[in-house]
Amino acid sequence: MLGWPEEPAVEVARTSWPAALRAAITGDELRCFFQPIVDVRRGTVVGYEALARIAHPAGPMGPSAWFAAARAHGVTAELEAACLAAALSHRSSLPPNCFLSVNVGPDVLGHPLLRAVLEGEDDLTGVVLELTEHAPIPSYAELDGLLRRYRGAGALVAVDDAGAGYAGLQHLLNLRPSIIKLDRSLVAEVDRDEAKRSLVQMLGAFADRLDAWLLAEGVERPEELDVLADLRVALAQGYVLARPAPPWEDVGADAAERLRARGAHETTRTLRDLVRPQASVTDVEGARRAFAARPDLDWVVVLDGHERPVELADRQSSGLGLTSNALRVNVDTPLAEAGRRAVVRPPYSRFQPIVCTDNAGRYVGVVPIERLVEELAAG
Repeated sequence: MLGWPEEPAVEVARTSWPAALRAAITGDELRCFFQPIVDVRRGTVVGYEALARIAHPAGPMGPSAWFAAARAHGVTAELEAACLAAALSHRSSLPPNCFLSVNVGPDVLGHPLLRAVLEGEDDLTGVVLELTEHAPIPSYAELDGLLRRYRGAGALVAVDDAGAGYAGLQHLLNLRPSIIKLDRSLVAEVDRDEAKRSLVQMLGAFADRLDAWLLAEGVERPEELDVLADLRVALAQGYVLARPAPPWEDVGADAAERLRARGAHETTRTLRDLVRPQASVTDVEGARRAFAARPDLDWVVVLDGHERPVELADRQSSGLGLTSNALRVNVDTPLAEAGRRAVVRPPYSRFQPIVCTDNAGRYVGVVPIERLVEELAAG
């Protein structure tokens, strides 16, 4: 939540931190700003990252200084809980079809104060829990249990600073996030560095295999944005697009026009061109009833309580009470990319239909593999 760019800070050791931290935790000096997250293909805002701005009586103080002070004084969870509550208080006014990304340290996610804030929400649909890197994860098994609970309530999970610090490939495999945020060091001057471009491309392919979106943060120059678009990075945020601001700033006109102009010349077809409706249910028993009522059905999509697809059922397996994991792909994914993701599935599921979702992860429809192959073969 304190993911604000660093500012020149007064010397930490000379500040009166206990009083300043108390003021921040009680909310007296805490303000929330929001930085737009942009769909690179369409140039539209699809989400916002909440950033806390805390005033300090001694002068401007960067986020790392606040976290260092909170750790030193044993109030990390208290500060994170205050920032989290402040961000979530803005959910009711969030623009339609946009998600809200909130930063939280994985080492304090299970603290009673943070759990109370998250579990105090009616549901977490449209909330992205962005796991920050202030400390290593003590136990992936314990963290997985927490994330399952919040995912069940509708939340998505993002991993911050991929490619730096603790966010290595094994970290990503353990967490299976829905959004992978590229570290700023990989984005800076990516237009001038072939090695960085190759690494971003590799992480993009890796994200595809995890059924995740790649998000480039800290994009500051138009040339960087162009290269990220060429590399088909799905999402981006940074000063070239929009600065952190009170709710709810739109993407800058120049950047939006730049991306839309690229899109106008883009001839690549996407899954949206092939998607078709398919029956959906909420459990295996519903699948059985659907197959009994409609002899023409081959597949049924199983949704969770937040209209997000989680599994597929066919006529035979549903009779045994079985389902299989669905390959979920954004409906605006290019056909060739979707084909690559489909073909790396295990043999038993390789020819199952692709389940399409919108930017919020909600169910849109399916694309049969046979239809995708025909389209790709036709060129």
